[in-house]
Amino acid sequence: MKWSVKAAVTALILAAVWPVFAADAYPGKPVTMIVPSAPAGSTDIVARLIGEQLAKDLGQPIVIENRPGASGNIGTEAVARAKPDGYTLLMQYSGYHVGNPALFPQARWKPKDFASVALVMRAPHVIAVSGKIPAQNLRDLISFGKKDNRGLFFASSGNGSIQHIAGVMFGNQAQVPVTHVPYKGAGPVVSDLIGGQVDMFVTTPPSVIGQVKAGKIKALAYTGLKRHPSMPDVPTSAEAGLPSYNVESWFAVFAPAGTPPDIVKKLSTSIRKIVESPEYKKKVEEQGGFAAYMDPPTLDKFVTQELATWAKVIKDGKITAE
Repeated sequence: MKWSVKAAVTALILAAVWPVFAADAYPGKPVTMIVPSAPAGSTDIVARLIGEQLAKDLGQPIVIENRPGASGNIGTEAVARAKPDGYTLLMQYSGYHVGNPALFPQARWKPKDFASVALVMRAPHVIAVSGKIPAQNLRDLISFGKKDNRGLFFASSGNGSIQHIAGVMFGNQAQVPVTHVPYKGAGPVVSDLIGGQVDMFVTTPPSVIGQVKAGKIKALAYTGLKRHPSMPDVPTSAEAGLPSYNVESWFAVFAPAGTPPDIVKKLSTSIRKIVESPEYKKKVEEQGGFAAYMDPPTLDKFVTQELATWAKVIKDGKITAE
């Protein structure tokens, strides 16, 4: 009987201190960070920026593994089904994480399958228009679209993409008729935007900044909360006259649900040091984004808000991935 009591007490003590031991011992081997998109894209770039510094801080390699396909669902599901031990992480793009649940209701993962670790970057978009459009600012563009009920033809890199959603949002908030013209990637869009085949493209700055500086495309507004250093003369949507139009992509690290809280905290603390470093901030701004950190509870609340926002936009706009 005495031994049973002693064993029970020992078990309770071990249960109480085990998370601390687990966090102290972690990581004891390389950590895989899955990117649910192809190499060289924004998600891949930020994963490698974070991974390189995280490896130094944790003392173990961070292996970046690209698993593109099915609009991000293949890689995302792989992490959702991974063992929750901190050795498989997800560098996630907002369009996949909060857009896909509404666009792909049959996907074999849900946002609840993940533990939030840290937000690492926010990327505002720019409202770019053809140089052939007689608009020098956002108010001009809205007036042009409303005149004679002409409307605006906006491009995207595909059905269900964030550019698609952003274009629908623009039409709703500006009260301008809009027509969606989907393309297979940003490259063909830019060519047709220059040629005047489409009127507008809401996208991240790297896609159009070269042509804007060359004078072939006009950037009328940023869709973020503040101006970006790469285009300091371009006003925000609020400054340009559309105060509620705030469209940003964001990128965050997630772990499988059930990952020990102390391991999540250790990862998040390390990532915070990276995100707040001058070196990281500079590199992210060169990619057209802003370094931004959120801890797990804050990111949880943010994701919940974003899910509701994008579900409503997708439903109201009758947006589909087909």
